[in-house]
Amino acid sequence: MTHARIAGVGMVKFSKPGQNEPYRVMASKAINIALKDAGIDYKYVQQAYASYIYGDSTCGQHALYDVGMTGIPVVNVNNNCSSGSTALYLARQAVEFGAVECALAFGFEEMKKGALTSHWNDRESPFDPMLNKLSEISTAPEAPLALRMFGQAGTAYIDKYNANPNIFGKVSVKTRSHAVHNPYSLFEKELTLDEVMNSPTIFTPYLTRFMACPPTCGAAAVVVCSEAFAKKHNLSNANVEIVAQAIVTDIEGSWTDSMKLIGTEMTAQAASEVYEASGVGPSDIQVIELHDCFTTNEVLTYEGLGLCPEGGAEKFICDNDNTYGGKFVVNPSGGLMSKGHPIGATGLAQATELTWHLRSTAGKRQVEGAKVALAHNLGLGGAAVVSMFRKV
Repeated sequence: MTHARIAGVGMVKFSKPGQNEPYRVMASKAINIALKDAGIDYKYVQQAYASYIYGDSTCGQHALYDVGMTGIPVVNVNNNCSSGSTALYLARQAVEFGAVECALAFGFEEMKKGALTSHWNDRESPFDPMLNKLSEISTAPEAPLALRMFGQAGTAYIDKYNANPNIFGKVSVKTRSHAVHNPYSLFEKELTLDEVMNSPTIFTPYLTRFMACPPTCGAAAVVVCSEAFAKKHNLSNANVEIVAQAIVTDIEGSWTDSMKLIGTEMTAQAASEVYEASGVGPSDIQVIELHDCFTTNEVLTYEGLGLCPEGGAEKFICDNDNTYGGKFVVNPSGGLMSKGHPIGATGLAQATELTWHLRSTAGKRQVEGAKVALAHNLGLGGAAVVSMFRKV
């Protein structure tokens, strides 16, 4: 079995709610950019997977019809914040197992200002059992769902490993320093550690405003094809392959402490599966895009992906092993923290960023000599998606 290739990628610059174009417009722009990047007409796309979480059931078709109406299957994907990578997973499977030669994964989100909230308050929430468990095992103060869960996970990490809480601030500083070189980033101003640590506290005791990603609107798209299709159509940009992917949902024991509740076990299991399937380990990776919805999650994910030992994140951060000149460059795009987090687009924006690095077209933020890249996309409720990409 040959690996599926990434033939084309595209995204629009993310924006704050209220400053965005309609999702249909953002999505169709991203798709057309990806098709142009691939060098093919839309008529060659045989399946499409549309990722979003806020919208009616056929928003994917509505966005895609501005590109073309060819009668192909369109599957709408909602896997919470991991929706974009889930769409890519499905497109890759369709190509890799021979169902089609060319598939499209695209994602978008038109979000509202403020903390994430459910729009379905007339029925059970899938997060109720998780929040009930959090109340049983911790004294986490009341807060919006994501803030409460990721904030308490950060508190638990500091308590368990006696780490300096400023590591969360140092990650924010690192991430913003990357974002200034990304023309697609929502935030383009660097931050000092004092600015991060002294910004308003949003979750007691450690989480401040500059440690949380903003609600964002945007879209991204990836064209996936077979190696044979790429050769047949002379696709010069199809030089990145998806070596392995894994989706892991909650397992027994996932909800036994505050850190596991936000998916640390899912992440570790998905990473393990990808490393085994690809024959590639952490030491072989140069560049990583991971799910930093809060800097607390970035810190915990270092360990879940095996970038450093358990309890070793503080040393990893202080040694600058998460940035240029260190062992890995993590979130060269600026990550969710700086680039923004339009939920349905996030996983596909990660794949787009990593593809640019593997093609050596990432401009001032280029990770020199990048040959292997890893993406991590997380959704509470839950699903962790880990993807391995390689230059060919």
